[in-house]
Amino acid sequence: MNVSEVNVSLIKPKCGLVAFASVVLADQIYLTGIAIHQKIDGSGFRLTYPTRKVGDTQFQLFHPIRKSLGLAIEQAVIGKLKDVLSKRDVGHDSDHA
Repeated sequence: MNVSEVNVSLIKPKCGLVAFASVVLADQIYLTGIAIHQKIDGSGFRLTYPTRKVGDTQFQLFHPIRKSLGLAIEQAVIGKLKDVLSKRDVGHDSDHA
């Protein structure tokens, strides 16, 4: 399945949460609110999908069912995150040069 129009919005890091992402799947559905977290051991990033709490019950709004789709979304989002972070870091470096 084609994952396109990947957007990443950095936030002030809090409890491992570093950004939110949105993607378009198969040029047909827009998904937003995908959270990007730094892994506890610092070895990379992981995604979590939006949930809604009603009373004591937590409902997932959406999530990939097939592992191959989950991996495709993860690769696209983390690739975009790395691109955004590298551009941000280059901008900071040029300020100090």
